[in-house]
Amino acid sequence: MTKTLLGAASAIALALPAFAADPDLIVLDWAGFDVPGLVQGYADKNGDAPTYSLFGDDDEAFQKVASGFRADVGHPCSQMVSKYRDAGLIEPWDVSRIPAYDKIDARFTDSPIFKDDTGVWFIPTDYAYTAVAYNPDTVPEEDVQSLEVFKDPKYAGRISLPDNTDDIWALAYLATGVTDWTNATDEQFEAAAQWLRDVHPNVVAYWADPAELTQLMAGGQVQVAWSWNDGVALMQEDNFPIAFNRQAKEGASSFFCGYVNFKGAPGNEDKAYDFINSWLAPESAQVLVDNIGYAHTNPDGMAMVSEEDLKTAYLDPVEGTLLSQTPIDNQMRDRMVQTFEEIKAGF
Repeated sequence: MTKTLLGAASAIALALPAFAADPDLIVLDWAGFDVPGLVQGYADKNGDAPTYSLFGDDDEAFQKVASGFRADVGHPCSQMVSKYRDAGLIEPWDVSRIPAYDKIDARFTDSPIFKDDTGVWFIPTDYAYTAVAYNPDTVPEEDVQSLEVFKDPKYAGRISLPDNTDDIWALAYLATGVTDWTNATDEQFEAAAQWLRDVHPNVVAYWADPAELTQLMAGGQVQVAWSWNDGVALMQEDNFPIAFNRQAKEGASSFFCGYVNFKGAPGNEDKAYDFINSWLAPESAQVLVDNIGYAHTNPDGMAMVSEEDLKTAYLDPVEGTLLSQTPIDNQMRDRMVQTFEEIKAGF
């Protein structure tokens, strides 16, 4: 990612659109994804970019829509799609109008939550990784070869973890030996929760977005973090000493996100398809890598990105264990949300 998720967005993203552009398409999107050029085809065809309303957290975005905010399309990550479906907030896409859909790797589309006999509910567009970021000037490489570094008293008060349900539980499950969270048992859940409780005293801050984490690490307050790769690339671009280990012995995590089509949307449905087709165009891949630091789900686009650019953004293939943040049962995810809030409160 060389992502500038310009994190002030966390505070204001849910209040107002980032900017008003084409009023016929409102996109509820992650902070930073309103970057010029990512949907250049849309702008060329319609004379302007869409209107964006930005958010910094998947659960906050869902609550915004569930509370009545009206947008045309939204950009959740994969594990949130079932919540939107169950709440009756989205409708299927007509993939006959999305030529590049068939090019998307099946590992991103092969789920009954994403597509079933009623239609296709989710168009995967982007993916990336969560792993151990650290300052190599102060943290020996051998210290970050295990996720147990987060429990190391040496780094008490020098650790930051994501204030994000999915990333935090991916870390906890990996640390306790679970690599597929879709079938985690109650015993495994409790072990992961206890691991988070054990780590909590070492945490100086739970970061909300890469910009916040960048400030924490650049200021020296944080030495080790569980981070998306975009924040790492951003810090490297600013010449801050930072390293990223995606090969801790317990593994790393991968996540992917995409777009849903909101039911009863206020805008122009044809423009929603212009938007998603522009997003999936191969030319968008380089823009995505350069500006956001994520990989593109269209392999034709990724083939246009150099190996050097992929390595710089930490998007080259990972050797080792990966926990994929695929959809899980909504009741389990709600339990994860509640338990994490309790842990942050000290319980």
